[in-house]
Order: sequence, then C-alpha cells, then structure tokens
Amino acid sequence: MKITLVKKILADGSPCKKCADVLDKLENSGQISRIDEIVIADERNPDSTGMQLAKTLEVDRAPFFIVEDDAGNTEVYTVYMKFVKEVLDQKTEESDELQEIMSNEDLDFL
Repeated sequence: MKITLVKKILADGSPCKKCADVLDKLENSGQISRIDEIVIADERNPDSTGMQLAKTLEVDRAPFFIVEDDAGNTEVYTVYMKFVKEVLDQKTEESDELQEIMSNEDLDFL
C-alpha cells in the first residue's frame, strides 16, 4: 500500500490551516511514518503536482490522502478521521468524525 498526503500552500505562501492541523496530528500520533509521500498543491502554481492530482482525481479540498493498494486500486480520503479509521486502523470517536465533517471553518478548497 502507498499513502500520499496532498497538502496545500496558499497564494501568500503559507500552509492552509487544516493542512497544518492534520500534519501536526500525524506527527504527534506517530502516524506520519505511515505516509509514503507528501505532495504540495500550490495555489501559486496550477501545474504543481498536488494541483494536478486534485484535478485528475476531482478533489476540491485540502488536505487529502491518496491510498493505492497492492492491486492498483486507488481511494481518496478528504476527511482525516475517516482516513485514520479505515486506512490506519486506528480507533476514532464518532463525535470527532462528525465534528470534522461538519466543521466548515477549516476547510480549504482547491
């Protein structure tokens, strides 16, 4: 399995708030070791790898995870808690999942 994290850089050069939050969670939990590649979706460069992946995969928000299994199947996760639960097999609280899904203030659209 290969896991790619796509995080966004805003037009002013700063990381998106949600991307920074997810990266912190991955690092603090030790889950960052499960991420094979981190790709940047740079608003200043529509040809950046992350922006191209978002376009190809029809993803409109960041951060997102691309999970490729050994059979070549690809799944995209735009909700961190769902990714943690389904891919990393970590226990999550349903309330945390719902809060992340319903919380629009941290969303950063591509």
